[in-house]
Amino acid sequence: MAVSGFEGFEKRLELQFSSHDPDIGIGLRELDFKSLEQVLHQVQCTVVSALGNQHFDSYVLSESSLFVYPTKIIIKTCGTTQLLKSVQPFIHHARTLNLHVTALRYTRGSFIFPEAQPHPHTSFKEEVVYLEDNIPTSLCYRKASVIPSKLTSHSWHVFSAGAVECSDNVPLDLYTVEVCMTDLDQTLARKFFRHPNDGKNGDSAGREMTEITGINRINLNAKICDFAFDPCGYSMNGIDGDRYSTIHVTPEDGFSYASFECVGSIYNDDMADMVKKAVRVFGPGTVSVATTNASQDMCTRIKGAVEQLGMKCRSFSMDEFPAAGTVVFQTFTSRRNRI
Repeated sequence: MAVSGFEGFEKRLELQFSSHDPDIGIGLRELDFKSLEQVLHQVQCTVVSALGNQHFDSYVLSESSLFVYPTKIIIKTCGTTQLLKSVQPFIHHARTLNLHVTALRYTRGSFIFPEAQPHPHTSFKEEVVYLEDNIPTSLCYRKASVIPSKLTSHSWHVFSAGAVECSDNVPLDLYTVEVCMTDLDQTLARKFFRHPNDGKNGDSAGREMTEITGINRINLNAKICDFAFDPCGYSMNGIDGDRYSTIHVTPEDGFSYASFECVGSIYNDDMADMVKKAVRVFGPGTVSVATTNASQDMCTRIKGAVEQLGMKCRSFSMDEFPAAGTVVFQTFTSRRNRI
């Protein structure tokens, strides 16, 4: 393991909003780009590419992704970004649109280089204190927990908070899957390095990586917005109706990392297959899968799909959170010998 390198593990924040006015129009999507840029400046990242449809807007960032729905914001950032500094600005901007926050969820894995993280991310305890101090008192149902695994380097950190109106109103039809992969197969990871002086920009190089790696076949219905970094690294957002997916890759040997995240619906039966396709792209030595608000059957099917790739399930843990529902955390390691 490298002593120091780029931190692939993302921090993820989801904010849910509501309005007393039933006619909110496009809601948060009314926020102008300058306002979004100001928030991202505080987080220490920028927009590199964007794509939207009638349901939501997606932005590929210099460090991961941002999704803006009429009443929901999802932002995940990697490296040494200061993600939680976006909480108050997003809540403030929402108020200008007569929207008030009703739920918040913050999740992340275990950092590879925790000592490199700045305030307020130097520890989960510090993150929780910062959140407690920066969210409104109306989010009165709160819980912070670290879900462990048998792999000491992999645990799942969750802080969830909800208002009274949201405490018993967890969406029953939608769920989120967050897959984190480390120790990527070196041959597969090399596909995310650019050739020197390739004459391409980030968009065209990203499009080529999407095709040669098979990422474009994970969900054939998704419209993809992709970007390749120089000299290496890759990000993509996928749009499939009102569902998003996103992939981020740090391919350097010694601290290689990739993530796949997707929102699923009980009305679509393809999640386990998509997780299997995503893991196959990277050939990781270790995989963790966190599902939020998914059925027990779906968690079992995802486990089976990952095991079909020669991975062994090492741990299965679960916990309940206000305004989020059940979070299930599973970890896997490769059965193959690794050099």
